Amino acid sequence: MTVASTVLTIERTGHVATLWLDNPARRNAMGPAFWDDLPVVGRALSDDPEVRAVVLAGKGPHFTTGLDLTAFADIGGGGGGNSEAARRQKTLRMIRRMQGSITALADCTKPVIAAVHGYCLGGGIDLITACDVRLASADAVFSVRETRIAIVADVGTLQRLPGIVGEGHVAELAFTGKDISAARAKEIGLVNDVHPDAGAVVAAAQAMAAEIAANSPLAVQGTKAILQQRRQRAVADGLDYVSLWNTAFLQSNDLMEAMAAFAQKRPPRFTGE
Repeated sequence: MTVASTVLTIERTGHVATLWLDNPARRNAMGPAFWDDLPVVGRALSDDPEVRAVVLAGKGPHFTTGLDLTAFADIGGGGGGNSEAARRQKTLRMIRRMQGSITALADCTKPVIAAVHGYCLGGGIDLITACDVRLASADAVFSVRETRIAIVADVGTLQRLPGIVGEGHVAELAFTGKDISAARAKEIGLVNDVHPDAGAVVAAAQAMAAEIAANSPLAVQGTKAILQQRRQRAVADGLDYVSLWNTAFLQSNDLMEAMAAFAQKRPPRFTGE
């Protein structure tokens, strides 16, 4: 399988495909090319009869640092026309397009195992919660980072994470934006297991994927479809609600302050406006 992407690559061994986040120079930050290419790749993996299981991993020192803030520096600026309505329509389209990219991975008919090392921040949590299984290296760091940059997480974390770690842990992580270690991630059930380093976690994920691929593909994919059906409606409703919420409130002074603070490498000073 070939992928025409500057930020994603696929390697296949037998019936296992490894989907690499392949923009290490940017620490696999999720820029426009990522959001455009992920749904195309997700559908290709679903449609390829030779692929029975997928590993998602990152090249370079980190899995992903999340949304590429430099590429989305005007995220709260609106644009798209002279009227407020036109600006908000553009914001809504952007949010729903990004939601669709992550959902395309969740909807992959084949089981997807995330192999996380280094940073997995912000949008990275959206990405791994769309996977079926998550493994980590000992150096992995996880953070639901959005409140620290004055955003309500709107691409899937708040809809999918409660079904993985429970409401209390979600509230703690999402309200504080704190970093947690791989050990804490395993303790709360965010990851199934922790491995010594990046190479070991990818190898473990590929071994698990090979174990899955040895089973009946029809039965495995049917099992995933049933598990997905149980939660799809609630996730879809939640994504719709948060897209409307952020369309109304994303263009805040706090977000502008967060972007300025990021550019100036200083702590933000939020006012709640």
